[in-house]
Amino acid sequence: MSANLINLLISSTGQTLYMVAISALLGTLFGLPLGVFLATSQRGELLSAPWVNKVLGLVVNATRSVPFIILVVAIIPFTRAIAGTSIGTTAAVVPLTIAAIPFIARLVENAIREVESGLIEAARAMGATPFQIIRKVLVPEALPGITLGLTLAVVSLIGYSAMVGAVGGEGLGDLGIRYGYQRFMPEVMLAVVVILVVLVQVVQSIGEWIAARVDKRAPRNRGH
Repeated sequence: MSANLINLLISSTGQTLYMVAISALLGTLFGLPLGVFLATSQRGELLSAPWVNKVLGLVVNATRSVPFIILVVAIIPFTRAIAGTSIGTTAAVVPLTIAAIPFIARLVENAIREVESGLIEAARAMGATPFQIIRKVLVPEALPGITLGLTLAVVSLIGYSAMVGAVGGEGLGDLGIRYGYQRFMPEVMLAVVVILVVLVQVVQSIGEWIAARVDKRAPRNRGH
C-alpha cells in the first residue's frame, strides 16, 4: 500500500473519530435527559406527565424506526440549514446526532427503569424531592447500565458513520467506497474493515471497564 493511501487512511480515521465523538457528545447531551424524563413521567411517577410522555415516546419511536440511510437523505434540507452544507464530516454530524438522540434516550430509560422501586420509596419517605431522587438515587444507581448503553450507542455510531460515506459524509466509509469498491482496491477495503473493527473493540472495552468501575454492586478485591 502506497504512502498516499496510508495518509488517506489516517485522515479518514480522524474524520470518522470526529463525526462519532461530536455526535455521541450531542446525542448524550440531549438523549440523557430525554431518557430520564421518559423513565419518570408516566402516570403516577416522579415527574408525572403522561400525555407529554406519550407524545415524546411516539416521536422517539418514529425516529428510531426510520432506516439511517433514509434519514440522512430525508433531512438534507435541515442538515444544510444547520451546517451550511449537506456533504462533509460536519454535515454528517447532523443526521448522526438525530439518530443517536432517540437511541440513547431509550437505552437510558431502560437503565433507569431497572433501578429497584424500593430505593425510590425510601428516598420519598425521607422527604427527597423528585429531582433529588433523580439526581442522587436513580442516575447513580443506573450509571453502570447507562454507561453500557452509551457504549452501545457509540459502537452503533461508528457503523452509521461508515454509512454516511455513501452520501458524501467522508471518513472511512467514503474511503472504502471510493477506493476499495469503485477503484477495485481490496486492500483498502480490508484496511478500512480492520480499522473499524479495532475502533469498535476499543470502545467496547473502555465502556465495559468504566461500567465495572462505577458499579457499586460489583465485588471489589480486597487485600488481606
